Amino acid sequence: MKFFNRVKLSSLLAAVFLVLCVTLAHASGGAEGAHGEGGIPHEKWMDLLWRTLNFAGLLIILIWALKKPIANGLNSRRQAIIEKFEDLEAQKSEAERIYKEYESKLAKIDDEVQAIINSAVKQGEAEKARIIEEANRAAGDIERQAEMAIQHELAEAKLRLRSEIAEQAAQMAENLIRQNLKDADQARMVEDYLEKVGALQ
Repeated sequence: MKFFNRVKLSSLLAAVFLVLCVTLAHASGGAEGAHGEGGIPHEKWMDLLWRTLNFAGLLIILIWALKKPIANGLNSRRQAIIEKFEDLEAQKSEAERIYKEYESKLAKIDDEVQAIINSAVKQGEAEKARIIEEANRAAGDIERQAEMAIQHELAEAKLRLRSEIAEQAAQMAENLIRQNLKDADQARMVEDYLEKVGALQ
């Protein structure tokens, strides 16, 4: 509205200035014509004044008639520009918020990476301890099984050895008896045999 008021005021001032110029020119021309010198005729001055007044009137009518549509158009354009500016401000604020959020996340990413590394190291240590414990348990089982197998083999070997010694002793006793040994010798041989068998048990 201020813009249109300024345009209207400047147009009116221009029209008034133009009328004044025409009037002054007409007055000076009329004075010269009165002295008998050649000047612009009075009719032409009146025509020029009439045209000037018509132009000023047309200009005033145009300003008055087009003031509201032009003002409405400019106001709607101004409102659209304001809304666009507000929308851009909102987008700018949102972009700044997202930027700060990502900046914060990037600042924390080193801590997150370190936490992931620490967690992986802890899991690796726990897995290592579990594997070592299972290996130790398996080694203990194998050692116990081997010891039991050795004890079993030793027991079987002792039994076989006793059986062989007993057979050999019996064979020796039989051989001695067959060689017609004396009764005292036979008794002594039996005692020796029994002592050997007793020592093995």
